[in-house]
Amino acid sequence: MGRSVEVIKPVVSGFDPDRAAASDPGILLRALGFPATLQNIERISPWRFRASISPDLAARREGRRIDVGEVVAFCKSAIDQRREILLIEGIGGIMVPLDEQRTVLDIMMALRLPLILVAGSYLGTISHTLTALDALFRRDLSLLAIIVSETPGSPVPLDETVAAIARFAEPVIGLPRQPAGPADKPTSGTLAAFDRIFGAR
Repeated sequence: MGRSVEVIKPVVSGFDPDRAAASDPGILLRALGFPATLQNIERISPWRFRASISPDLAARREGRRIDVGEVVAFCKSAIDQRREILLIEGIGGIMVPLDEQRTVLDIMMALRLPLILVAGSYLGTISHTLTALDALFRRDLSLLAIIVSETPGSPVPLDETVAAIARFAEPVIGLPRQPAGPADKPTSGTLAAFDRIFGAR
């Protein structure tokens, strides 16, 4: 599409430095055409924790804590320096705890950016997604789109899940699971979703 895209994922749990390329920030860097070096990962994901649990608990296991104010400041700096499109990926759901009192939602409220809510198509996702939407709408946060990423083995067809959620909010974009292939090549579904969200902007 000829658009400049940057991405940050400030907080990561389940991070193994010996498998950095397979981590979430490693995958993001590869999608942007950068090597998944620890230096590059540090640039987009400064708060990294080993345990695959909520960030507050993962930080506690390492004798650390997440300063949510510093996370917000990091995001604002990236926003100020962006060239065109900046995607900020959260961690888990919007109510995932970051410290004793604050969640990912607190960062969303501090930044007040247009949001893309990504959900799976697993059984139960309709309730989970509508609950998340309720939390966002009650705080008057702007929603660009909902993406429903197909969950392998789900008993509920992707199109039925998309249609059910679309009764309550729009646009809802279904993203079918793609066959295994080159991880650094965007799929047609991904490009179509991106075009629908950003194409007219």
